[in-house]
Amino acid sequence: MAERGVRWGILATGGIAAAFASDLTAEKGDDPEGPAAEIVAVASRRPESARAFADRFGVARAYGDWESLAADEDVDVVYVATPHTAHRAAAGLCLTAGRNVLCEKPFTLNLREAEELVALAREHDRFLMEAMWMYCNPLVRRLKALVDDGAIGEVRTVQADFGLAGPFAADHRLRNPALGGGALLDLGVYPVSFAQLLLGEPDGVAASAVLSPEGVDLQTGAVLSWNSGALASLHCSIDGATAATASVTGSRGRIDVPSGFFHPDRFVLHREGRDPEEFTADPADGPRESMRHEAREVMRALRAGEKESPLVPLEGTLAVMRTLDAVRERTGVRYPGESGPRRRDGQAAGTLG
Repeated sequence: MAERGVRWGILATGGIAAAFASDLTAEKGDDPEGPAAEIVAVASRRPESARAFADRFGVARAYGDWESLAADEDVDVVYVATPHTAHRAAAGLCLTAGRNVLCEKPFTLNLREAEELVALAREHDRFLMEAMWMYCNPLVRRLKALVDDGAIGEVRTVQADFGLAGPFAADHRLRNPALGGGALLDLGVYPVSFAQLLLGEPDGVAASAVLSPEGVDLQTGAVLSWNSGALASLHCSIDGATAATASVTGSRGRIDVPSGFFHPDRFVLHREGRDPEEFTADPADGPRESMRHEAREVMRALRAGEKESPLVPLEGTLAVMRTLDAVRERTGVRYPGESGPRRRDGQAAGTLG
């Protein structure tokens, strides 16, 4: 693979797939670790969508079904960009056919599906990674390194939020239970992943939510706890635009990340007895919205023969899914096909656990 560009297939043709394709096509071979990316195929269940996407990005092959893309042996890795209710089916199809997979977040609808995908990847000896671009962002990696090196002492609290203004109509995907709607899976996965990047899987989960008449969460608040004494206060919403900031407080300092913490352009380190230190993104890293870093990490891992990324390890993805499941268990959000009752009264729900 080192002698040519890494050959990508794109499964789905929505907005996130187009954004990813744009970032891939911007890779012009300037990656010092290896060759550039090449998109060789795209698939959609609607042939006309696949053709339009292929024409837009100069992709040679457009498939009107997922199976043909999964079977295409010219494809090194498939980027799965379907709605998250289809992640298990789409990624599983590709892994079983022998393709490596980068799967959009949230990785799956629930932990059971996530465990099934990890088992398939290991059974077929394929690379698999959740597209948690935040973990691959150079500035987020710098923040984690500072925390790991003890720059702020022992972590005591993490705070993070992510909310969109709405309002979203009842038929919008974010309010559709059949599409895994609600704030938690679409937006809350970022605050949860940020907290667990720094502290690992929590020992306790408490949560409360306000649900829509359809039974999805309009907003959710969660408190995660660790036996070390650390706490994380997290919030997500599709009912109000939040600041989308994050803060990490330790025994000897604090790091503040301004709006857009999941793709920051700067953060500020506060330490006792010192002036605040601002860390800023390298302009060479490209726009803060770029997904090039996760793509480069996938290509680096493939060239190295790795089956998962140390930046986005599968056990970490499973740990986040366990937390998301625990939050939904406490707030009464259930999707079609899952066991247990689904609340439909629009009232708040929550328990400690």
